[in-house]
Amino acid sequence: QVVLTESGGGSVQAGGSLRLACASSHLLYNPDCMGWFRQVSGEEREAVAVISKDGTTDSADSRKGRLTNSKDKPKNILYLQMNNLSPEDSAIYYCEEAGRTPCTVQARNKYGMDVWGKGTLVNVSA
Repeated sequence: QVVLTESGGGSVQAGGSLRLACASSHLLYNPDCMGWFRQVSGEEREAVAVISKDGTTDSADSRKGRLTNSKDKPKNILYLQMNNLSPEDSAIYYCEEAGRTPCTVQARNKYGMDVWGKGTLVNVSA
């Protein structure tokens, strides 16, 4: 089974930036959908940004313009560049993938994903 490993989380001040990375153990596997989810304690996990097999991206409306989701296909590493962070961005961020479509934030929030990592903590202070 594929193993996803996130990295890049940490503590930053508001206005700062972080780049999260997700490495997949299956270098030759290009899933139908891969993306980032966030979860705050006591709340449901929600999709932040996803990327399809052909590279089409989709982001949650509340974060468009500040988040860039990209993928290094040869290395099968997923990135999430987060800029102008605010305390509301604080959460555990999970890398997830699915062998299903459609690959949109709305669809993945509704139908979920198949595999996810252990998460990386992002803490933004005011």
